[in-house]
Amino acid sequence: MPDGPAGAPAPARAAPFVVVGLDFGLKRIGVAAGDSLTRGARPLGVVAARDGVADWPALERYVREWGPSVLVVGVPYNMDGTTGTLTAAARGFAAELARRFALEVATVDERLTSREAEDLLRHRRASGARTRRVRHGDVDAAAACVLVEQWLRALPRAPGAE
Repeated sequence: MPDGPAGAPAPARAAPFVVVGLDFGLKRIGVAAGDSLTRGARPLGVVAARDGVADWPALERYVREWGPSVLVVGVPYNMDGTTGTLTAAARGFAAELARRFALEVATVDERLTSREAEDLLRHRRASGARTRRVRHGDVDAAAACVLVEQWLRALPRAPGAE
């Protein structure tokens, strides 16, 4: 779900566009890309962070490679909806992304996205679809996928779209 009015999805757009999602963390930032046409996402990888400070050149490479129209950042809240210790840091990260890349940055409530990502990866491993063990970075990138898909689902459909 969008993270309040500032994080609300933009109105429907005529042409398909790319979205890059970022699952912010103090040590790692999961990265995923999706698009408005399929409303799906795929994990791209993880960017290192040191005490919440991103490896900005690595993030810039993703932005240049994927050319997103929107960056989606997960903002953590406590289960009761109150702000937590990382809420301000994630909001600051989102503001810095907007400043550095001059792109639309949307924030979404990321409660339980890492849990959903872990469950998905665990299921894929149990079914044999995934053969190697699940690492922390895998969870972060999968959580970024969940964020992108959550944001894309909240977008209004373009006129004439099914």
